[in-house]
Amino acid sequence: MNAAHIALTGMNAAQQTLRSHAHNLANLGTEGFRRERTLQATASGGGTSTSVAPAAVVGEAIAEDIVGQMQAGHAFAANLAVFKTARRMSETLLDLQA
Repeated sequence: MNAAHIALTGMNAAQQTLRSHAHNLANLGTEGFRRERTLQATASGGGTSTSVAPAAVVGEAIAEDIVGQMQAGHAFAANLAVFKTARRMSETLLDLQA
């Protein structure tokens, strides 16, 4: 797998994590609501796969969801930087071969 593909799967995982935390915060007032949690695993061949599962217990975790949103934002930005760098490296390699 190339770096751009791995970074893209990381960006997708960060987006899903951000969506799950936003979903949790949006449903704070819903009685009996069970939070979502995002699970990540290494994908065969590189990158990451993401799935969503219900939390083990009913209840809120406001601090965890707010911090999780911030972490997901940083993870997305870091993977985006890797994606852009991989693209620039590919363009430079093509220029060298021309």
